[in-house]
Amino acid sequence: RRGPNVVGTFGLLQPLADGLKLFVKETVLPSNADVILFIFAPILAFFLSLLSWTVIPLGFGMFFTELNIGVLYLLAISSLGVYGIIIGGWSSNSKYSFLGALRSTAQMISYELTIGFSILSVIVCAKSLNLISIVLAQKTVWYCFPLFPIFLIFFISCLAETNRHPFDLPEAEAELVSGYNVEYSAMGFALFFLGEYANMLLMSSLTTILFLGGWLAPFPFSIKFIDFLPGSFWFSIKVCFFVVLFVVARAVLPRYRYDQLMR
Repeated sequence: RRGPNVVGTFGLLQPLADGLKLFVKETVLPSNADVILFIFAPILAFFLSLLSWTVIPLGFGMFFTELNIGVLYLLAISSLGVYGIIIGGWSSNSKYSFLGALRSTAQMISYELTIGFSILSVIVCAKSLNLISIVLAQKTVWYCFPLFPIFLIFFISCLAETNRHPFDLPEAEAELVSGYNVEYSAMGFALFFLGEYANMLLMSSLTTILFLGGWLAPFPFSIKFIDFLPGSFWFSIKVCFFVVLFVVARAVLPRYRYDQLMR
């Protein structure tokens, strides 16, 4: 359906207006909820999603910190991300939110295994756990070509890890109303969704770094009229490509049943 297009040209600023509206609305606390954990859960989920970005290189020399074990750091932070969801679902004291949290936790933990094995293949090829070294190792050929089946498995696992379509079972409206965030409103609701979309961008960036050469230009040779473009430009283009794939998957693929997903 067509969404609202009131704010900005062609409605481009509408998401910002909606986000601002959520932050200024009153937060409604369920009467039976564990208030401290209920408030803490979305903050934790959002904070952990931002923490992962500290080791992502956006271009040559464009990073917050460089870790020689950057891949392990990302896997560790992503495994902690389930705590915000399970705490939020449990503290709401609602059957729908708790079932949604259990689904999300089981799904994220299950697909971390396939993501780990996919990354292991890249580590073996690059001989390094450093994300910058992995990008520089792809100067001759991007790993998406020799490791194409691994690349597909990794991207599909990213869809499941971020609870995106067709694996968005934790928020299956027909079964669970809205999933683990059904009792949240205003700022808590916004923080959960900001964390979710930050994770979606993170997985797109990680796929770009591991399989598409990160900030490296798509041409192995020098071309005069595009050589002036910075590496961050190519990085952004590749990330946008994967974000578009996330949106296309939502538009064209039906949702799996829970037993099909776990099988």
